[in-house]
Amino acid sequence: MKPIYLDNNATSQVAPEVLEAMLPFLQDFYGNPSSMHTFGGQVGRRVSQAREQVANLLGAAPDEIIFTSCGTESDNTAIRSALATNPGKRHIITTRVEHPAVLSLTARLAQEGYRVTELPVDAEGRLNLEQYAKSLSPDTAIVSLMWANNETGVIFPVEEAAALAHNRGILFHTDAVQAVGKIPIDLRKNSIDMLSLSGHKLHAPKGVGALYVRKGTRFSPFLVGGHQEKGRRGGTENVPSIIALGLACDLAGQKMETENTVVKALRDKLENSLLIKVPRCRVNGDRTQRLPNTSNISFEFVEGEAILLRLNEYAICASSGSACTSGSLQPSHVLRAMGVPFTMAHGSIRFSLSIYNTEKDIDAVIDTMPGIIENLRALSPYWEVGDSICAGVEG
Repeated sequence: MKPIYLDNNATSQVAPEVLEAMLPFLQDFYGNPSSMHTFGGQVGRRVSQAREQVANLLGAAPDEIIFTSCGTESDNTAIRSALATNPGKRHIITTRVEHPAVLSLTARLAQEGYRVTELPVDAEGRLNLEQYAKSLSPDTAIVSLMWANNETGVIFPVEEAAALAHNRGILFHTDAVQAVGKIPIDLRKNSIDMLSLSGHKLHAPKGVGALYVRKGTRFSPFLVGGHQEKGRRGGTENVPSIIALGLACDLAGQKMETENTVVKALRDKLENSLLIKVPRCRVNGDRTQRLPNTSNISFEFVEGEAILLRLNEYAICASSGSACTSGSLQPSHVLRAMGVPFTMAHGSIRFSLSIYNTEKDIDAVIDTMPGIIENLRALSPYWEVGDSICAGVEG
């Protein structure tokens, strides 16, 4: 049975055109792009072309793009570079809802003596810019705010936040892993200093990413080795994946309108239908300022992992907003930061769509989900009490 894949914020399928483009560089054109001979030189030219393709999607210059292994490496590189180039500053600003690639690093840096400010969000997952502005100080080395949240899809006003930091002479980094390819980005029109992206979120393979570093920004490499990436990231280039990332960025630019019309319409159909058909559920996050492909829905008095197991029986792939799969009994740190009620937060499911999803996929989930929730609630010791209080209430 072909899966109905609605977990694209976790990873996305490699586009057929992207796979076709990278295969020759796994078989025939295997030369080192740094080599002096023609055989390697032709590979080097294709790496340069891929760099241009990534830059074009971002509104950047090719020499502002550094290829990395993933979004996590890009995030770590940006933050550590800012600290290394500003040794007299000991303050870092981020938010409570960042990806672990940022929060795990800042937690470690706090143990090393840095002062970390984790800004809160409101009930809709939104950032308060006034509160953010007040947190900026002469001791701030870097601000790192995600462009779009991986769990809820909520979009932060990073361009405005970057301008506020820039006016104070503070470096600004954004984890744009979920945003790139889904919403327009033009780095010529803002003051963002560094931006992270990851290939496997936009139909390139896993194991490749990029870091944008604005021209003129002081930079300290995270991986030190050879002269690759103009000395900014050592290690022989992952050529097939870099070429794949370049084409994936090119395709993403061409299909962004589809993301924001067709994919958004499918997302809205799924979301609105479930809100009508399933009692006691809610959408988490701002329903306006968010990615076009993402819906995070909580179903009260049900465990998210139980929902996923039932969906899996129908070959439907989604993800849970709860951290229970990692051994924790606590719901997602994002939903906790938003103040989502405990009985709702544990039953949260993230549906994240792509251009490869069809209306038939969405109809299958709409047909399946109400029965799954009804059956699971019948097994819940909490549902009977809650249902007696909330009978007939929807939404």
